Amino acid sequence: MPKFLNNKFFRCLPIFLFLNSTILPVKSSSALAAWVLKNNGVLELRTKSNTNLKAYFQRANQINGDRFWIDFPGELKNPRTIKGNGPIKEIRLGKPNKGNTRLVIEFRDNNYLTPLTWRIIGLDQNRWKIKLFTPKYSFKSIGEGLVERSVGNIKTNQNLSYGDNRANNAYLRLPNVKRNNFLVVIDPGHGGPDPGAIGIGGLRETDVVLEVAKRVGDLLSEKGVKVRLTRKKEIDLDLPPRVAFANKTNADIFVSIHANASVGKRSDINGLETFYFRGYKGKLLAKRIQKQILRVSPGSPDRGVKQGRFYVIKKTRMPAVLVEIGFLTGRLDARRLEKAPHRKRIAYAIAKGILEYLAKVG
Repeated sequence: MPKFLNNKFFRCLPIFLFLNSTILPVKSSSALAAWVLKNNGVLELRTKSNTNLKAYFQRANQINGDRFWIDFPGELKNPRTIKGNGPIKEIRLGKPNKGNTRLVIEFRDNNYLTPLTWRIIGLDQNRWKIKLFTPKYSFKSIGEGLVERSVGNIKTNQNLSYGDNRANNAYLRLPNVKRNNFLVVIDPGHGGPDPGAIGIGGLRETDVVLEVAKRVGDLLSEKGVKVRLTRKKEIDLDLPPRVAFANKTNADIFVSIHANASVGKRSDINGLETFYFRGYKGKLLAKRIQKQILRVSPGSPDRGVKQGRFYVIKKTRMPAVLVEIGFLTGRLDARRLEKAPHRKRIAYAIAKGILEYLAKVG
């Protein structure tokens, strides 16, 4: 039997009001609202107020490594597994039984754990922490959702990404590039009578990608990048005019934004992917964007950077990519893309990938 860990706690901080709970990646009735395993080995949690936590530890067996887990009341909607790094083999979120949620952290071998010293500490009515280990080498933080309280209009530790703590803090700052030196064409796919993919709940690709594209344009403009959109409203726009528009402007790069749909509208198929047609620069741009959109979509499968022969990236004369920001027919992706906060994060990620590319090649 696993040992039950002492969950004695103290309330030493004032109770904070957590804003914008829609930052969560999926809908859930679970008491677990957000979590992060930081690069200092501390697990932090945000839950519903006064949640009763039950924490356990079990030594490795022939099947599993050492495991620490916490059970929460309320049922998780989307069980998922997240790949670990360093001493962490993987992190799993699941439903051990009806009406409950379980967060499992499985460790690799030789993990130097001292579970008898572990204590869960309550920081306030919503937040908890426990020191699980002291890293002996580089370890990247892993998390989902907003754990820490708000400071003004900026959310601290948003955990928009996988990465070390410095990366989390720096993520709110977009890279700087030379102002008025670059021109980028952003292409929101479909439009007008062509809605593109139709997803769960009637979510339309044309609406999602237009909103994301406009936001990307605004973020780039704030950094001094000249931006042109192939369309700014719901109009019928064929593929050749999009290409002609980009080529005529002599843009530095072309980025077409789309959302996916699976054959048969299978709700179990999710994921993000970015296509390029040719060239080192096209591939580099695709890799930069793919990396960033994955960081704001934890748990969504990485479908990779691929060569594609889509008309809009084949016929444009500049480095060009086509970004698929998720499956509107997928249970996980659709629940994210239907929410404005996630669409903003996707736009932010695309903008960051573009700026990283421009800074590299400029």
